[in-house]
Amino acid sequence: MPSWHAEDMTDSADHGVDGADGADDGAAAPDPDELLELWARVFGLAREGQSETLAAYVDAGVSPNLTNDRGDTLVMLAAYHGHVETVRALLQRGADPNRLNDRGQSPLAGAVFKDEPEVVRALLDGGADPAAGHPSALDTARMFGNSAMLALLRPEV
Repeated sequence: MPSWHAEDMTDSADHGVDGADGADDGAAAPDPDELLELWARVFGLAREGQSETLAAYVDAGVSPNLTNDRGDTLVMLAAYHGHVETVRALLQRGADPNRLNDRGQSPLAGAVFKDEPEVVRALLDGGADPAAGHPSALDTARMFGNSAMLALLRPEV
């Protein structure tokens, strides 16, 4: 069974479900196994590009910046798997395009690595920084000699 950061499930500001303020409202605490199942489903939706269903979960309170045990966000997984509409839906709902995973990688660098120009454009339109992360999206494009990606990332050059 995958493990998730505990703060991912409880911090409504960045990681979990809105309204998880710790106040005793009489509701029973959520079952940890059910939460893990929900989080696995949500991350699967991002990987599979199930934009409408994922957007509904986010609209219902799942954080658009939810991270897994490797620090990958929903937008990171959608970007890496080439799902431009899912990336856009998450960005429209407040996903941070510059949030790095535990390896210092950005969603934009992942999209460059996978050679996904439409995803790169969507992330740039959403405020992604081409210099963020290690290696950055710019570094990744240079490493692979991808001049088309470099042109997207640095249109003024």
